[in-house]
Amino acid sequence: MADIAKSIQIAVKTGKTILGANESIKAVKHGDAKLVILAANTPSTIRNDIIHYSKLSKVPTLEFEGSSLDLGFICGKPFLVSVVSVQEPGDSDLLNLLGGNI
Repeated sequence: MADIAKSIQIAVKTGKTILGANESIKAVKHGDAKLVILAANTPSTIRNDIIHYSKLSKVPTLEFEGSSLDLGFICGKPFLVSVVSVQEPGDSDLLNLLGGNI
């Protein structure tokens, strides 16, 4: 989890990411997202919507082991973050860490 957390942190700082479920769903629907990261405690209705639209758009999803509080902390935000969509990874190797499936 440490490598993934560090990669998410770098992507948020140097790349282009979207925080939040509604905006992430829009990004997936429009084909702007390259990866969607879900916190472990993301509500099931949101999780199901994200996974559904991600499958339709062929955007990979990553289940983050930490909570939305952990994900918010990693993103440098003082609030809960359940969903992060990555549009540009920046200097992060996040897309490569997933085994080249992207």
